[in-house]
Amino acid sequence: MVEIQRKEVKISNQFDLDIISLYTFGEEVFGAIAAKSFIADIYSRVWSLDTMYLLHLECRHLKKNDKSYRNIILGSYLIIYRITADRIEVLRILHSHSSIRKIRTSRRINI
Repeated sequence: MVEIQRKEVKISNQFDLDIISLYTFGEEVFGAIAAKSFIADIYSRVWSLDTMYLLHLECRHLKKNDKSYRNIILGSYLIIYRITADRIEVLRILHSHSSIRKIRTSRRINI
């Protein structure tokens, strides 16, 4: 059995801004309880990346030979993260219908 190296999970400031925007939208459209539930689901998936970072597929809009950019598909949203030597960097959460240009800006996010 292969041992997966546990890595620290870091969240970008842009991800925090995306979550606030997503919560505000969800609260207006679906109500506070549904919005809180969805945000809780997002965070449970993000915090599980410490050991499950290889579970998700490479982000097709951010391809690299080392497959360091990956995404979690959650309903109509993509949670984009980067695998580095010592940590997992959660970069953004975007609607899956976002422009490819907007998705590609995730590469420039520094944590």
